[in-house]
Amino acid sequence: MEIRIGMINTSREIGLETSSSVAEVEALVADALTGKTPLLKLSDEKGKVYLVSSANIAFVEVGSDQSRRVGFVG
Repeated sequence: MEIRIGMINTSREIGLETSSSVAEVEALVADALTGKTPLLKLSDEKGKVYLVSSANIAFVEVGSDQSRRVGFVG
């Protein structure tokens, strides 16, 4: 699943692919945005860990669990 995180005061976004479920990611984001945790901690499929200050998050876009279809559209 693809996740994009927009940051305040910057035009760049953080993008990552994760094997976590939508529900798991939504719970982590909700905890960060409500102030329960000062950091949003996510890991990607390659094992990299992303720590994002919850005070600097502008938006979080969570993709679907469906995999991309491969082939030609006709």
